Amino acid sequence: MIYRTDYHIHSSFSDGRAAPEDYIATAVTAGLKEIGFSEHLTLFRGSLDWSMDASDIEPYLRYINKLVRNVTGIKVRKGLEVDFFPGKEKDIWSLLKKTKLDYAIGSVHYLGDFSVDTGPEFYDGKNIDNLFETYFEQVTAAAESGLFDIIAHCDLVRIYGFKPSTDPENLYRKLARNFKIHDVAFELNTNGRNRPVGDFYPDRKYLRIFREENVPVCVNSDAHMPSRVAQHFDEAYELLKSAGYTEMAVFENRERFMIPF
Repeated sequence: MIYRTDYHIHSSFSDGRAAPEDYIATAVTAGLKEIGFSEHLTLFRGSLDWSMDASDIEPYLRYINKLVRNVTGIKVRKGLEVDFFPGKEKDIWSLLKKTKLDYAIGSVHYLGDFSVDTGPEFYDGKNIDNLFETYFEQVTAAAESGLFDIIAHCDLVRIYGFKPSTDPENLYRKLARNFKIHDVAFELNTNGRNRPVGDFYPDRKYLRIFREENVPVCVNSDAHMPSRVAQHFDEAYELLKSAGYTEMAVFENRERFMIPF
Protein backbone atom coordinates (compact mmCIF):
# COMPACT_ATOMS: atom_id res chain seq x y z
CA MET A 1 0.00 0.00 0.00
CA ILE A 2 1.29 3.46 -0.93
CA TYR A 3 2.16 5.75 1.96
CA ARG A 4 0.15 8.74 0.78
CA THR A 5 1.09 12.30 1.62
CA ASP A 6 -0.02 15.69 0.36
CA TYR A 7 2.39 18.45 1.33
CA HIS A 8 1.15 21.27 -0.88
CA ILE A 9 -2.05 22.64 0.65
CA HIS A 10 -3.17 26.27 0.79
CA SER A 11 -5.63 27.45 3.43
CA SER A 12 -7.17 30.81 4.28
CA PHE A 13 -3.79 31.89 5.62
CA SER A 14 -2.87 32.61 2.00
CA ASP A 15 -5.10 32.03 -1.04
CA GLY A 16 -6.97 28.91 0.05
CA ARG A 17 -10.73 28.94 0.57
CA ALA A 18 -11.00 27.23 3.95
CA ALA A 19 -9.40 27.09 7.38
CA PRO A 20 -6.67 24.45 7.85
CA GLU A 21 -8.84 22.17 9.99
CA ASP A 22 -11.44 21.99 7.22
CA TYR A 23 -9.03 19.98 5.05
CA ILE A 24 -8.48 17.18 7.55
CA ALA A 25 -11.63 15.10 6.96
CA THR A 26 -11.06 15.01 3.20
CA ALA A 27 -7.44 14.00 3.73
CA VAL A 28 -8.39 11.14 6.04
CA THR A 29 -11.10 9.92 3.66
CA ALA A 30 -8.56 9.97 0.82
CA GLY A 31 -6.30 7.67 2.80
CA LEU A 32 -3.53 10.17 3.42
CA LYS A 33 -1.05 9.37 6.16
CA GLU A 34 0.24 12.95 6.23
CA ILE A 35 -1.12 16.34 5.23
CA GLY A 36 1.11 19.37 5.00
CA PHE A 37 0.20 23.03 4.82
CA SER A 38 2.48 25.21 2.72
CA GLU A 39 1.13 28.73 2.54
CA HIS A 40 2.48 31.15 -0.02
CA LEU A 41 5.27 33.37 1.28
CA THR A 42 6.24 36.03 -1.22
CA LEU A 43 8.87 38.48 -0.07
CA PHE A 44 10.15 41.61 -1.82
CA ARG A 45 6.83 42.33 -3.57
CA GLY A 46 4.94 44.27 -0.92
CA SER A 47 1.53 43.21 0.37
CA LEU A 48 -0.26 40.66 -1.83
CA ASP A 49 -3.79 39.39 -1.34
CA TRP A 50 -2.82 35.82 -2.27
CA SER A 51 0.29 35.47 -0.12
CA MET A 52 1.54 35.83 3.42
CA ASP A 53 4.40 38.13 4.26
CA ALA A 54 7.06 37.64 6.94
CA SER A 55 4.90 39.03 9.74
CA ASP A 56 2.27 36.35 9.13
CA ILE A 57 4.61 33.38 9.67
CA GLU A 58 4.47 33.27 13.47
CA PRO A 59 0.65 33.26 13.80
CA TYR A 60 0.38 30.75 10.96
CA LEU A 61 2.82 28.31 12.58
CA ARG A 62 1.20 28.80 15.98
CA TYR A 63 -2.14 27.81 14.43
CA ILE A 64 -0.70 24.75 12.68
CA ASN A 65 1.14 23.66 15.83
CA LYS A 66 -2.20 23.64 17.64
CA LEU A 67 -3.65 21.53 14.83
CA VAL A 68 -0.72 19.11 15.13
CA ARG A 69 -1.52 18.61 18.81
CA ASN A 70 -5.27 18.21 18.39
CA VAL A 71 -5.65 16.12 15.24
CA THR A 72 -5.58 12.32 15.41
CA GLY A 73 -5.55 9.75 12.64
CA ILE A 74 -3.24 11.71 10.35
CA LYS A 75 0.07 13.52 10.73
CA VAL A 76 -0.02 17.27 10.14
CA ARG A 77 3.15 18.79 8.69
CA LYS A 78 4.28 22.41 8.65
CA GLY A 79 5.61 23.95 5.46
CA LEU A 80 5.88 27.10 3.42
CA GLU A 81 5.83 27.69 -0.32
CA VAL A 82 8.43 30.40 -0.76
CA ASP A 83 8.81 32.39 -3.95
CA PHE A 84 12.38 32.33 -5.19
CA PHE A 85 13.97 35.54 -6.46
CA PRO A 86 17.53 35.47 -7.84
CA GLY A 87 19.88 37.62 -5.79
CA LYS A 88 17.72 37.34 -2.67
CA GLU A 89 19.09 34.02 -1.44
CA LYS A 90 20.67 35.43 1.73
CA ASP A 91 17.48 37.21 2.73
CA ILE A 92 15.39 34.08 2.23
CA TRP A 93 17.92 31.95 4.13
CA SER A 94 18.00 34.33 7.09
CA LEU A 95 14.25 33.90 7.42
CA LEU A 96 14.07 30.15 6.86
CA LYS A 97 16.90 29.27 9.26
CA LYS A 98 14.91 30.62 12.21
CA THR A 99 11.59 29.10 11.11
CA LYS A 100 10.77 25.60 12.36
CA LEU A 101 9.29 23.69 9.45
CA ASP A 102 9.01 20.12 8.29
CA TYR A 103 9.85 21.19 4.74
CA ALA A 104 10.27 24.27 2.57
CA ILE A 105 8.87 24.31 -0.94
CA GLY A 106 10.55 26.60 -3.44
CA SER A 107 8.57 27.97 -6.34
CA VAL A 108 9.06 30.31 -9.26
CA HIS A 109 6.07 32.44 -10.14
CA TYR A 110 7.76 35.68 -11.15
CA LEU A 111 9.83 36.45 -14.20
CA GLY A 112 10.75 40.05 -13.58
CA ASP A 113 7.90 42.07 -12.13
CA PHE A 114 5.08 39.80 -13.25
CA SER A 115 3.92 36.29 -12.45
CA VAL A 116 3.65 33.70 -15.20
CA ASP A 117 0.29 32.46 -13.87
CA THR A 118 -1.71 35.68 -13.56
CA GLY A 119 -3.19 35.43 -17.05
CA PRO A 120 -2.38 34.48 -20.64
CA GLU A 121 -1.80 38.13 -21.48
CA PHE A 122 1.60 37.83 -19.77
CA TYR A 123 2.70 35.83 -22.82
CA ASP A 124 1.41 38.31 -25.44
CA GLY A 125 4.15 39.46 -27.77
CA LYS A 126 6.84 37.45 -26.00
CA ASN A 127 9.19 34.87 -27.46
CA ILE A 128 7.91 31.60 -25.98
CA ASP A 129 11.23 29.83 -26.52
CA ASN A 130 13.02 32.50 -24.52
CA LEU A 131 10.37 32.43 -21.79
CA PHE A 132 10.77 28.69 -21.33
CA GLU A 133 14.56 28.95 -21.20
CA THR A 134 14.43 31.82 -18.71
CA TYR A 135 11.88 30.08 -16.54
CA PHE A 136 13.86 26.83 -16.41
CA GLU A 137 17.03 28.79 -15.60
CA GLN A 138 15.30 30.42 -12.65
CA VAL A 139 13.96 27.10 -11.37
CA THR A 140 17.49 25.73 -11.71
CA ALA A 141 18.78 28.63 -9.62
CA ALA A 142 16.14 27.91 -6.97
CA ALA A 143 17.39 24.33 -6.68
CA GLU A 144 21.02 25.44 -6.63
CA SER A 145 20.32 27.84 -3.78
CA GLY A 146 20.07 25.01 -1.25
CA LEU A 147 17.14 26.79 0.38
CA PHE A 148 14.44 24.27 -0.39
CA ASP A 149 13.50 20.64 0.15
CA ILE A 150 10.96 20.43 -2.68
CA ILE A 151 10.60 22.39 -5.90
CA ALA A 152 6.97 23.12 -6.80
CA HIS A 153 5.36 22.89 -10.25
CA CYS A 154 8.74 23.04 -11.95
CA ASP A 155 7.28 23.88 -15.38
CA LEU A 156 4.50 26.25 -14.34
CA VAL A 157 5.31 28.27 -17.46
CA ARG A 158 3.16 25.68 -19.29
CA ILE A 159 0.03 26.81 -17.43
CA TYR A 160 -1.76 28.43 -20.41
CA GLY A 161 -0.75 25.80 -22.94
CA PHE A 162 2.00 27.72 -24.68
CA LYS A 163 4.76 25.53 -26.06
CA PRO A 164 8.28 26.18 -27.33
CA SER A 165 8.94 25.69 -31.03
CA THR A 166 11.22 22.70 -30.45
CA ASP A 167 11.17 19.72 -28.10
CA PRO A 168 12.15 21.00 -24.61
CA GLU A 169 13.53 17.61 -23.50
CA ASN A 170 17.00 19.10 -23.04
CA LEU A 171 15.59 21.71 -20.66
CA TYR A 172 14.01 18.98 -18.54
CA ARG A 173 17.21 16.91 -18.61
CA LYS A 174 19.32 19.83 -17.38
CA LEU A 175 16.74 20.60 -14.70
CA ALA A 176 16.57 17.01 -13.46
CA ARG A 177 20.36 16.74 -13.30
CA ASN A 178 20.50 19.95 -11.32
CA PHE A 179 17.88 18.67 -8.87
CA LYS A 180 19.90 15.52 -8.33
CA ILE A 181 23.21 17.35 -7.88
CA HIS A 182 21.70 19.70 -5.32
CA ASP A 183 19.68 16.96 -3.61
CA VAL A 184 16.25 18.53 -3.93
CA ALA A 185 12.99 16.68 -4.56
CA PHE A 186 10.33 17.64 -7.07
CA GLU A 187 6.58 17.26 -6.86
CA LEU A 188 4.18 15.71 -9.29
CA ASN A 189 1.62 18.48 -8.93
CA THR A 190 -1.90 17.37 -9.81
CA ASN A 191 -3.44 20.85 -9.76
CA GLY A 192 -2.42 21.42 -13.36
CA ARG A 193 -5.48 19.38 -14.26
CA ASN A 194 -7.56 22.32 -13.00
CA ARG A 195 -5.63 24.86 -15.06
CA PRO A 196 -5.81 25.70 -18.78
CA VAL A 197 -2.92 23.32 -19.55
CA GLY A 198 -5.17 20.49 -18.33
CA ASP A 199 -2.42 18.19 -17.09
CA PHE A 200 0.06 17.64 -14.29
CA TYR A 201 3.29 19.50 -13.63
CA PRO A 202 5.84 18.53 -14.79
CA ASP A 203 4.85 17.40 -18.27
CA ARG A 204 4.17 13.67 -18.01
CA LYS A 205 6.25 13.04 -21.14
CA TYR A 206 9.39 13.87 -19.20
CA LEU A 207 8.80 12.08 -15.90
CA ARG A 208 11.10 9.31 -17.14
CA ILE A 209 13.94 11.84 -17.25
CA PHE A 210 13.57 12.65 -13.56
CA ARG A 211 13.60 8.93 -12.82
CA GLU A 212 16.65 8.35 -15.02
CA GLU A 213 18.42 11.09 -13.09
CA ASN A 214 17.22 9.53 -9.81
CA VAL A 215 15.47 12.66 -8.51
CA PRO A 216 13.28 12.11 -5.40
CA VAL A 217 9.57 12.78 -5.88
CA CYS A 218 6.39 13.31 -3.91
CA VAL A 219 2.81 13.72 -5.11
CA ASN A 220 1.07 16.97 -4.16
CA SER A 221 -2.34 18.41 -4.97
CA ASP A 222 -1.63 22.13 -4.55
CA ALA A 223 -5.19 22.21 -3.20
CA HIS A 224 -6.83 25.56 -2.52
CA MET A 225 -10.04 24.00 -1.27
CA PRO A 226 -10.77 20.81 0.72
CA SER A 227 -12.41 19.00 -2.20
CA ARG A 228 -9.11 19.00 -4.10
CA VAL A 229 -6.96 17.36 -1.44
CA ALA A 230 -5.33 14.23 -2.98
CA GLN A 231 -7.11 14.96 -6.26
CA HIS A 232 -6.05 12.65 -9.14
CA PHE A 233 -3.54 10.86 -6.89
CA ASP A 234 -4.29 7.37 -8.21
CA GLU A 235 -3.42 8.49 -11.72
CA ALA A 236 -0.32 10.28 -10.47
CA TYR A 237 1.01 7.22 -8.67
CA GLU A 238 0.42 5.06 -11.73
CA LEU A 239 2.35 7.55 -13.86
CA LEU A 240 5.26 7.46 -11.46
CA LYS A 241 5.24 3.68 -11.39
CA SER A 242 5.25 3.54 -15.18
CA ALA A 243 8.23 5.92 -15.18
CA GLY A 244 10.08 3.51 -12.89
CA TYR A 245 9.62 5.12 -9.48
CA THR A 246 9.49 2.73 -6.53
CA GLU A 247 9.61 5.09 -3.53
CA MET A 248 8.28 8.44 -2.34
CA ALA A 249 9.88 11.28 -0.40
CA VAL A 250 8.49 12.21 3.02
CA PHE A 251 9.65 15.01 5.29
CA GLU A 252 10.00 15.86 8.96
CA ASN A 253 12.00 18.67 10.57
CA ARG A 254 13.63 19.52 7.21
CA GLU A 255 14.87 15.94 6.79
CA ARG A 256 13.88 13.75 3.85
CA PHE A 257 13.14 10.05 4.16
CA MET A 258 12.30 7.63 1.36
CA ILE A 259 9.42 5.18 1.71
CA PRO A 260 8.89 2.36 -0.83
CA PHE A 261 5.62 2.17 -2.72
